[in-house]
Amino acid sequence: MFRYRDYREFLAAYYAVKKASGLSYRSFAKAAGVGAPNYLKLVIEGKRNLSDDMSERFAKACRLNSESTAYFKLLVAFNQARTDERRNELHARLSEFPRFRAAQRLDLAQKEYHSTWYHPAIREMVACPGFVERPTDIARQLWPAITEKQALRALESLLKLGMLERDGTGRLRQSTRAVTTGEQASGLYIRNYHAEMMQRATAAMETVPSQHRFITSLTLSASDATLAEIQRRVDELREDLVALCDADPNPNRVVQLNLQLFPLSHVIEAPNPAEERPTECLGAPPRKPKS
Repeated sequence: MFRYRDYREFLAAYYAVKKASGLSYRSFAKAAGVGAPNYLKLVIEGKRNLSDDMSERFAKACRLNSESTAYFKLLVAFNQARTDERRNELHARLSEFPRFRAAQRLDLAQKEYHSTWYHPAIREMVACPGFVERPTDIARQLWPAITEKQALRALESLLKLGMLERDGTGRLRQSTRAVTTGEQASGLYIRNYHAEMMQRATAAMETVPSQHRFITSLTLSASDATLAEIQRRVDELREDLVALCDADPNPNRVVQLNLQLFPLSHVIEAPNPAEERPTECLGAPPRKPKS
């Protein structure tokens, strides 16, 4: 139960296992006390949500113990939450379960790494030949500056998470050269991280001199096929930029590059030729109907 982060995936797995023992959608509905015999199927497919009361019934039908029931009900609320603020609150409550922390150790490590904008920044600073492992200098060199205590804790976290390591001489180095959030990362902590980095970009327009920043945007119209090609090219660009920086023998600054692609309109369907009407020009007098 505790390795699942989506209650629908848990229900689908539960049904797949129990089906071999004779479980049917109808028998599950009876055990859960619901009238619709295919209700479980609709929930698994995302066509129905679960209320708090229904979550309790489903947990009982799955014969979950009290701890698993509490986790299941929180997971339902987490998956169905409509705002990141609510999801963050519920994720914190899910993280209180020891069995969740054990099952999601890697995920929680990633969450800690992306919990602040300066964790990845400090990790990249280590790759600069001029880097000195002195929290006061690290705190001062970041833009905006952080506290010495924050810098010290960040170093400790990066070492604990395995993002940094020490070489034979005791000098800090990156355990792997590049860490990215992936092509389509959708975890809650990744959204939090991206949101914070976009806030940093907004702040940079006011605090960073123009010669030290490059902020641009495009507004385009495109088909689904062209959008897919844009995403493919952006993925290639990301890989090229990572390779370019990996090959840099003398980096001396940490920078952040944000790339966003999102819709500004709904899909605009092409008109049916049979129903197509002449388009009136703005400011032109209305056409007179034919007699």
